[in-house]
Amino acid sequence: MTDAQGFDALAGLSSNPEAAAPAEPKIDAQGRAYATGKRKNAIARVWIKPGKGQITINGRDQAIYFARPVLRMMIAQPLEVTDRLGQFDVTVTVEGSGLSGQAGAIRHGLSKALTHYEPGLRPVLKPHGFLTRDSRVVERKKYGKAKARRSFQFSKR
Repeated sequence: MTDAQGFDALAGLSSNPEAAAPAEPKIDAQGRAYATGKRKNAIARVWIKPGKGQITINGRDQAIYFARPVLRMMIAQPLEVTDRLGQFDVTVTVEGSGLSGQAGAIRHGLSKALTHYEPGLRPVLKPHGFLTRDSRVVERKKYGKAKARRSFQFSKR
């Protein structure tokens, strides 16, 4: 086999493994899709199943758990982008970090769960960055500093 034949054989292969074979949905016996989302120190476990659009977070309704409308809007973004608002019941257990980090973790987990339920939604969610884990975390405090980078106030006296 010559190099030309080898390269021709390689040219037929796609660099994107998802383009070659459509992914199978990952749905459990109860008809739910599961995914884990992370943001800062928050970890969200998300289950979705077909329903009326009910979102439950740690056993409470989303309007009670997240009082700020911005955080509720953030959670709903993957459903809005995919036109699935009101089609899935979402159950979430989330812990760690603050409310903003938890909302980001839920959005990440919900996006991943949607792709597990319907693999065809991946190209819709990917350009919006919903499937990418936001790796930014709080920088640690250094010795000799007031915070991570802030120095103590300088005085000549």
